Amino acid sequence: MDDNDPSLPHLTRETVALVRALLERDPDTGEHCDRTHALALELGRAVALPAAALCSLGLAAQLHDIGKIGIPDRVLLKQGRLESDELLVMKTHPQRGHDILAVVPDATLAVVAEAVLRHHEGYDGNGYPGGLKGEAIPVLARIISIVDSYDAMATDRPYHRAKDHAAIMEVLHETNSGKYDPYLLGRFAGLIERSAFRSRGSPLA
Repeated sequence: MDDNDPSLPHLTRETVALVRALLERDPDTGEHCDRTHALALELGRAVALPAAALCSLGLAAQLHDIGKIGIPDRVLLKQGRLESDELLVMKTHPQRGHDILAVVPDATLAVVAEAVLRHHEGYDGNGYPGGLKGEAIPVLARIISIVDSYDAMATDRPYHRAKDHAAIMEVLHETNSGKYDPYLLGRFAGLIERSAFRSRGSPLA
């Protein structure tokens, strides 16, 4: 995270502290948020979001996993796949993130908090925590959903090797196709081919 990044104009001392806290608690999650932030801005610019929306998008992407601060270590730092009860705990992080941001005394964070809350909603209505569908999901959250998923699959985790670009795009377009806004996914498919964040994972992963 670059504290002087012009795409993050609303980073108060409180929000900087939260980002730093997450990075200290779990460096992998902190670095993932940095990459998600960069990719989200690439997609936001590709679909011509206005400047104010880009600012909110950058901040929401940087903070989208801030709720993981409240996830117990036994779940957050587990070196392996989560059990069903652990997954339920992990799925509380969007609500936790929203609740953390909602108490920060900064009116500009209302849109950001809503995007954080909704970044795991599915375009087909099968996401969480609210089961929202289609354009009922804020556009910032729909953008973050795509880039968050891409980077998660493009990165080595304790329970999986990084997937190569072709395998990730197959998941986005086919395996989980209903999860994402089709227009935004189409624009993402074009820009990721030229992005510095295009996966370099092994095709054997």
